[in-house]
Amino acid sequence: MIEFAPGRYRTLIKKLWQFAFVGIVLVIFYILAVSYNFLWLFGGMPSLKALENPQSEVASEVYTADNQLLGKYYVENRTPVEITQVSPNVVSALLATEDARFVKHSGIDPRSFFRVIKGLATGNSSSGGGSTLTQQVAKNLFDTRGEKLRGALGNIPIIKTVIEKTKEWILSVRLERNYTKQEIMMMYLNTVSFGNNTYGIKTAAKTYFNKEPWNLNVEEAALLVGMLQNPSRYNPRVFEERSQQRRNVVLSQMQRYAFLSEEQFATYKQKPIQLDFSIENQNTGMAAYFRSVIKDDIKAFIDQYNQDNPDAELDLYTSGLRIYTTIDSRMQTYAEEAVMANMRDQQRKFYEHWRGRNPWVQKNSKTKKYEEIPGFIERVASRTSRFKQLKAEFGNDEKAIWREMRKPVKMKVFVYGGRRNEKDTTMSPLDSIRYYKRLLNTGFMSMDPRYGHVKAWVGGINFKHIKFDHVRQSRRQPGSTFKPFVYLTAMDQGFVTPCTHITDQPTTFAHGEDNNGGPAWTPKNSNGKYSYRDLTLREALGQSINTVSAQLIKKTRAEPVIKYAHDMGIMSKDLPENPTLCLGTGDVSVYEMVSAYCAFANGGIRVRPMLILRITDKNGNLLKAFTADANQVISAKSAYEMLYLMRGAVEDPNGTAQRLRTQYKLLEGGNEIAAKTGTTSNYSDAWFMGMTQHLVSGLWVGGDDRSIHFRTIELGQGGRMAMPAWGMYMQKIYADPTLTKYRPEPFRKPNNFKIDCGGYHIDSSQRYIPPKVVPEDEDEILQ
Repeated sequence: MIEFAPGRYRTLIKKLWQFAFVGIVLVIFYILAVSYNFLWLFGGMPSLKALENPQSEVASEVYTADNQLLGKYYVENRTPVEITQVSPNVVSALLATEDARFVKHSGIDPRSFFRVIKGLATGNSSSGGGSTLTQQVAKNLFDTRGEKLRGALGNIPIIKTVIEKTKEWILSVRLERNYTKQEIMMMYLNTVSFGNNTYGIKTAAKTYFNKEPWNLNVEEAALLVGMLQNPSRYNPRVFEERSQQRRNVVLSQMQRYAFLSEEQFATYKQKPIQLDFSIENQNTGMAAYFRSVIKDDIKAFIDQYNQDNPDAELDLYTSGLRIYTTIDSRMQTYAEEAVMANMRDQQRKFYEHWRGRNPWVQKNSKTKKYEEIPGFIERVASRTSRFKQLKAEFGNDEKAIWREMRKPVKMKVFVYGGRRNEKDTTMSPLDSIRYYKRLLNTGFMSMDPRYGHVKAWVGGINFKHIKFDHVRQSRRQPGSTFKPFVYLTAMDQGFVTPCTHITDQPTTFAHGEDNNGGPAWTPKNSNGKYSYRDLTLREALGQSINTVSAQLIKKTRAEPVIKYAHDMGIMSKDLPENPTLCLGTGDVSVYEMVSAYCAFANGGIRVRPMLILRITDKNGNLLKAFTADANQVISAKSAYEMLYLMRGAVEDPNGTAQRLRTQYKLLEGGNEIAAKTGTTSNYSDAWFMGMTQHLVSGLWVGGDDRSIHFRTIELGQGGRMAMPAWGMYMQKIYADPTLTKYRPEPFRKPNNFKIDCGGYHIDSSQRYIPPKVVPEDEDEILQ
């Protein structure tokens, strides 16, 4: 018991001590009440486990096999960085502006707190903020102002603010006890928002300046730190003058606290803002189609992992996973460049070909001429989400719906060239459908047959505007690129050998003959004529003679061909069990075709395509390593014989891919290429499949609707529409000295491989000379 000396103020002093004691007790009680949520009035506090392992939403990153960042999956675009990877300019600007006494206080800075109280009392709102960096970290990491931690008193305006600040003070003290100043600084820089869905200093540096955070200079660091006060208000893209003024305030603070000299401050504040702005999102960056496709594969893995590990809470968008793929950044770049160069050229030809006319056509059965399909665009429009929204709004009022569909609006559309391949324009939703229906599209995939690693993937001409993937999602008729499976079946079953000669002559399938009761059918060649020449299998396949394929399937029947195709890697269950199969009438994907062709180049061993190598958590701990799935599906001898036959398309003077030898010079240095072109009815689909010893690549080109296509075989065949992209891609591969695994070389023969043709030469000098006729437009599958 404290005894107070007698005197005039004894009672007053005693009262003051009593008030102080009661006040201290009440403060302690209040802090404990907030800490433990007394009577559920104050809301919860983060657990000790959460405090020891603070969580923030971290983007999952996708990397190439050569460790280049492909892209991210995120809700908040945030990638953590160590404080040692941040420029000292950022740290100096942050300390000078946000918390100059950061290294001196223990989470709460009384001086700053009383400065704020003084400012409020005097009306001086510019006296500075009271929150320390540690308090801001607490607020950002644990969402102290969110609904989750709000109690019964949390909806009363002033009391709500007091409780939230109290929680931040308590958490700040705890954070200071658990972490070093450097760690707290790192947490702050990794959690703050810089606007434009950009979180953390690493993402901000990349977004605004296309730099790593350790390369930020003084004025760039000051600009980013200045934005933290209000990222929207000080957005340099929208409010350049305002953000420059804010940047200069930060620079003046740096000069005030001796991080800059007066001369440096005078120099830096005169510098203009120079941005290199690019928002990272799922629409941008390399291999966007590939990233969209593997997303479902990764989600399936995560679901299984969480199921197998009940304590795990992995999430693709917030857990900071690192996904390492088989894609090679160099090869992906070359693929995208080659494909886009080809598509730009094909689109120019397509526009010129259809100048003044619409390309959605059908052939008149009587006149054999192409005529525009009536109401085509309107039928397409009626299936769009926009039309369905208007239908829900206007009901059966068709006039109102079509009036809205014809109303011009501002939009961005894809174009070849221009800034980021798009332009601002004004057109109606109906006109935008017309515009996009005039565009050709494509799908390209390149794979290493030895390991199954997919090295490049181009799913279309522009992911931002056309999301549909044309590698794995799209299925189209492969035309003559399916013929190798017919030849393989016939040779493997002993009907023919590489030495066999077959005459190019009409082959008729009688009514119902292996045709599910279908009518009689006599397939024609692409020119509508027959040469009646005696051809080797290599000549017939290299020049894509339809009648020879027909004669082979007449021997094998369709069912065994389908089985071979499935064994090789074709997954489609809808292949027709009739003779038309020999001309590629069953829909397949580029993904399937490349996978199946890889068995030819890999000695008959089928290796399923691998897209992902491994997945780790955000700390680098391995969650899953993926391995190849391989099995022998045909003999090495059969595989090599098929390579020999398909080399004819490139090496023989009349081969459908001989331009790879003459124009693209890809056989130099002893290189060997096996290839097959493909074209379908009405030239709706153009294909090219090309194989070297260690790389198999294939692509499709065409309109998304089968009624949109060229009208002549000169323009619409696979050797014209698709092959150039493959040729340019391989030229770039061979020109890169770092891609030593894919040097030009001949195919490797199996041990003790021999071909005895009994007097026939394997490279027959007897060449197929097509008759001089004008190609006809036939409803047949073509080359």
